[in-house]
Amino acid sequence: LSPGDGVIGVDEPEQQEDAAVGFTGKATYSGGSTLPEVYEDVSDIIGLVSPFETPLLNHLGDARREATSTVHEWLEDELIANSDRIDQTVFTPGPTSTTGFGVDNPSRFRAGDLIRADGSAEIMLVTVVGAEAVLVTRGYGGTTPEALSNDQEVSIIGNAALEGAEAGAGRFTSRARRTNFAQIFEASVEVSGSQLAVNSIGVRDELDYQMQNRLRELLRDLENTVINGIAPASGRTGSSTVRRSMNGLLSMIRTNRFVPGIGGIPDGGGGSNNVLNEQVLNSSLKKIWERSSGAVDTIVVNATQKRWINSFVGDARGYMSNETVFRDLVSVFESDYGVARVVLCRWMPSDRVLLLDSSRASVLPLAGRSFGFKRLASDGDSERGQVIGEYTLELHNETAHGVIEGLSTTA
Repeated sequence: LSPGDGVIGVDEPEQQEDAAVGFTGKATYSGGSTLPEVYEDVSDIIGLVSPFETPLLNHLGDARREATSTVHEWLEDELIANSDRIDQTVFTPGPTSTTGFGVDNPSRFRAGDLIRADGSAEIMLVTVVGAEAVLVTRGYGGTTPEALSNDQEVSIIGNAALEGAEAGAGRFTSRARRTNFAQIFEASVEVSGSQLAVNSIGVRDELDYQMQNRLRELLRDLENTVINGIAPASGRTGSSTVRRSMNGLLSMIRTNRFVPGIGGIPDGGGGSNNVLNEQVLNSSLKKIWERSSGAVDTIVVNATQKRWINSFVGDARGYMSNETVFRDLVSVFESDYGVARVVLCRWMPSDRVLLLDSSRASVLPLAGRSFGFKRLASDGDSERGQVIGEYTLELHNETAHGVIEGLSTTA
């Protein structure tokens, strides 16, 4: 504004002086795009987003010994069974009065055994053991004879020996040899001389960084193989054309394979809608308890089945009025058959649950072949190496473990 405009003006000279004064030193913008230290504000921390955790291997821990051959073997034994099943479709003169019936394994019985059929209060005395059947005295000790049926389980209570009698025939079991195979896990690393020479953000030694990442990958693959691995159908020891691979837990557990709605396991909803509930889990644990002395202490599940286990406490969940944390987690399942830790593992198939006695499972390295890094000869301007290890799975007494399968994959 000019002085003649009749208004009060601002101090123009001082304002113009402030506008004319500028910073003339080196600023972050002085060099334009030629200053990478300004325009590349990069942290020295490199984040990994890919999953590489190994919860099952961590839970099992390091093996107390090493394997000494690529074909790894161990011995198992068991006591003479004290139960069997009736193998008789027609009972003469009738199921409540017959004095003889077939059984699946006659060698388990001796004259003088007191036996009881499942679901019955009647006690029977075995008098003669034949090649395929046993003869019994019904209603022993004044008990009331009850009907027998085909495939009914019979328990041997104990043997009553005669005083002064000669010793009976010797009884024994034969030890069984079990086998698994050592599998080689390998990944190669190669870094150029130029890459090793330059300064890399967040990495001091590129070869070591690549080695560490390959090791994480192989540990991840080892856990996946321990669960899902399977040996080749033929040539299991391997050759120049056949790759040697190990059997995993799911392929080694054969006896205790439970499906809801089948074999005495409660229906979890029917068909593809079978869900994991307390009844299904408890019934499966009960079957394992009946068939072995194993103590299931580990339940391995994927995220889907973990959600179902978490829902076991949904109806009983309670909170105080000032509670601000919502808890929806079951990390330990305690039942009549033991206390089991629930392990969440992303490599477990989503339609199955693995029930383990962890004291009978070990992941063993071949002697001197634990995961390690071996430098290789370079054939040019690069450094080369190999991360390599060889491992096998030892699973004792597969009847001490179990698998629940055929479960719904939605939660």
